[in-house]
Amino acid sequence: MSPDALSALDRLPRIALLDSTTTIHSLPRIEQQLGLASRGIRLSIKRDDVMALGGGGNKLRKLEYHFGHAREIGADTIVTVGGVQSNHARLTAAAAARHGFACEMFLARMVPKDGDDYEKNGNVLLDELFGAAVTLLPRGENALAHANARAEALQAKGRTAVVLPTGGSTPRGVLGYARCAREIAQQEEALGVRFDRIVVPNGSSGTHAGLIAGFAALGRQPERVQAYSVLGERDAAVTTTLGLARDALALLESPAELAEGDVCIDGSQRGEGYGVPTLAMKDAVRLMARAEGILLDPVYSGKAFAGLLHDLRSGAVRDGEHVLFVATGGQPGLYAYRDDLTS
Repeated sequence: MSPDALSALDRLPRIALLDSTTTIHSLPRIEQQLGLASRGIRLSIKRDDVMALGGGGNKLRKLEYHFGHAREIGADTIVTVGGVQSNHARLTAAAAARHGFACEMFLARMVPKDGDDYEKNGNVLLDELFGAAVTLLPRGENALAHANARAEALQAKGRTAVVLPTGGSTPRGVLGYARCAREIAQQEEALGVRFDRIVVPNGSSGTHAGLIAGFAALGRQPERVQAYSVLGERDAAVTTTLGLARDALALLESPAELAEGDVCIDGSQRGEGYGVPTLAMKDAVRLMARAEGILLDPVYSGKAFAGLLHDLRSGAVRDGEHVLFVATGGQPGLYAYRDDLTS
């Protein structure tokens, strides 16, 4: 691995939001329950769900570069958008509180759920605890349009606002997971392993795009990243992911190139739509909780782990593979899905 392949990550504006490298460890009880040892398959997990700030989760990595840019241009307010139970919104509010930015958010009803559990619990409760001004929009409203209008109104008052889209998934935000790719590569060397398959959910595409951009820049086979779409249809997700990854490589001034074949996305776990529970997701969340004491969320990592379980059982994961599952956080969302997970 060339030490300079991703050196631009250290030159671009960034505010550190992670307290340390996130750990990688094995999942021995799930390996045992699935009989993976007899097939020579090893299963490990990267704990991007365990971070000190705001309850942790993958969005913090993206926010490091967004907040660095905001500080560089002298912004005083972060305006963002997301679904009602947005993990990105929660972590934006937490990071804003830590670093002295005002935070406003416009939350859209993207999921066919309502009631107090969904609209007042989980991430929404935490948004307000972190001091964000929360606007819950009527169904059908365009949250980004509201956010842009609010930023313009703040500008007219002499304020400087930065608008972050859903998931923070812009080329700048994607750099956070290019940085994570470098971190994984360093951990592979330290642990003396090589992961044959790296599994993530694909929602707004930033996590997946960042990993494949980072691995491409490092010459580390970006196609080994396997994502399960939880938001968009598969073909649309491939297009968005590839575009973001290429734009991130441009920001990094990397000569690496990516083709459509480097973007591996499985659309089988999306179910009826974003945030809509599936039986496979519920079974996957329960298995991880009961076998390993680890909480997955119902929208992203639960569906991605359900996809991995399917592929382990079907033989799509080949004998002898070492699989790394990236836990992306989002545990507060569990409380908004109480009825689904207790039924």
